[in-house]
Amino acid sequence: MALAAASVLAAQSNPIQPTKTVKLFNGKNLKNWYTWLKEFKYEDPNKVFSVANKMIRISGQDWGGIATRESYRDYHLIVEWKWGGKTWAPRLDRARDSGILVHAVGEDGAYGGIWLESIESQIIEGGSGDFIMVGGKNKPKMTAKIQTIGREAYWVRDGSGTPVTKESGRFNWWGRDPEWKDAVNFRGKQDVEKAVGEWNRQEVICDGGKITNLLNGVVVNEGYDSSHTAGKIQIQSEGAEIFIRRVEIRPVTRARP
Repeated sequence: MALAAASVLAAQSNPIQPTKTVKLFNGKNLKNWYTWLKEFKYEDPNKVFSVANKMIRISGQDWGGIATRESYRDYHLIVEWKWGGKTWAPRLDRARDSGILVHAVGEDGAYGGIWLESIESQIIEGGSGDFIMVGGKNKPKMTAKIQTIGREAYWVRDGSGTPVTKESGRFNWWGRDPEWKDAVNFRGKQDVEKAVGEWNRQEVICDGGKITNLLNGVVVNEGYDSSHTAGKIQIQSEGAEIFIRRVEIRPVTRARP
């Protein structure tokens, strides 16, 4: 185990900047990934992560994630995913939840013994496209132009919002329902996310300190001056079944050196 942990940490140095499309999921296995679970570390006795029919199935039973063995910078990430039907306690009756962590650094399980220190492009019913600062030894920090509704910060699409910097918490995507409830099958009035069982295309464009989230072709959130600009990519297991058929990165046009 010590050797495995050492090799994982070593992979974070010298991040790769793609010059062509790189398929991180080959449709056959998890060759480019390793597993981390809060209770089992680098083991997966309950087969939370499996591959069949050219899809990754993440059961959600145990909390953790799959992370890339390599680190990356300045890329356009594409993940195609859909919800399954299964949910698990303690989120049995709560909104289906997962997430894509980018610029993930530090020790495995840095946040709560579960996830890498990172910035999250959220996947959750009603809130896919939110940004979450996932802390570790350091606190990730990012700025977004937002408007405040109640106690929540919503990204403003036309750029007229007030710049706010966060090192914890969340920037909501612009259309997240102010009446959002943490309830399974929640649907907001302006949701871009498709219904359970239908495929979604989530894109995360990382260009220097700027991160842009798109969902099904719509820009839903954007932050800049990110403290983290390189790292691994981690996809969460967080109490809900989710299927993934595509994970790839492409070069970013005019990416910073």
